[in-house]
Order: sequence, then structure tokens, then C-alpha cells
Amino acid sequence: MSRAREQAASELFAAVYPRLAGWCRRLVDDETAHEIASEAFTRLWARWTAVDEPRGFLYVTAANLVRDHWRKQERERRAVRRAGVEAAVRPQEQEADPSVRMLVQALPERLRVPILLHYYADMPIREVSLLTGRKEGTVMSDLHAARELLRAHLRRSLDHTL
Repeated sequence: MSRAREQAASELFAAVYPRLAGWCRRLVDDETAHEIASEAFTRLWARWTAVDEPRGFLYVTAANLVRDHWRKQERERRAVRRAGVEAAVRPQEQEADPSVRMLVQALPERLRVPILLHYYADMPIREVSLLTGRKEGTVMSDLHAARELLRAHLRRSLDHTL
């Protein structure tokens, strides 16, 4: 990597890493958040010259890594239940994994990424549009569709518990 590229990479890391790790921390535990943010940067460095929008690449990569982490956790929970050792699952882990998070995880990527960026990373629609390469109207439409799906799933869940 040339000196100029190294400087640009260093500046990007200093400017984006704290916010990216903080955003991840809203979705996963602290240690995992730092691992995910670091992995997103590692993947960016591997494609440094081919990525047009590094910040967008980082957030989309982190969103995908968070989803992968959630999936892995869910697979592990299912394996524990199948093995009949439900007591081994700590109650605080179950409480930290609310149904809304699981519903967001289940959304198609086209809807999940804007939800994560807009609502979890507190990014304005304009910024989500830039990061995802979609028009603002498309982002707003995707957010609306995602909210409607989440609302319908939550209503069904509430109906089953009553």
C-alpha cells in the first residue's frame, strides 16, 4: 500500500471505527462488536482499491456480520434445546435477545440493511441512500415495507400470547 493510501486508510479508521463499533454494540455484546467492526475493516482493506464507498462498505459488511452472529447464536440455542440441556442457557442471554431483534434478523437483506442503518445506527434516510446506493424514495419504501412486516409479525405474536 502506498504512503498516501496508508494515510487515507488510517484516517478512515480513526474517523469511522468508534462509531461503527458503537453501532455494533447496540446489536451484540461489547467484545463481539469490536470483533465485527475489526473484521469489517479487514474485509475493506482486502478490497481497498476496488471499493468506491468505504464507509458504506463497512456498515453493510458489519450488518451482514451481525446477522451471521445472530444466526450462529440461534443455531447454538437450538442445539442446546435439542440436547435437552435447556437449563444451560443463561436467562439473561434470552432476555437480551428480544423478539424484535429476531424479526429484524429474519427480514430480507433488502429490508434489513436500511432498518439497521436508519433505526439502529441513527442514520438519516439521505445517508442510508448513499451507503446502499439506492434512491431516497426506495429507502423510504423499503423502511415502510419492513415496518409493516415487523408490525404484522408482532401482532401475530401478541395474538398467540393472549
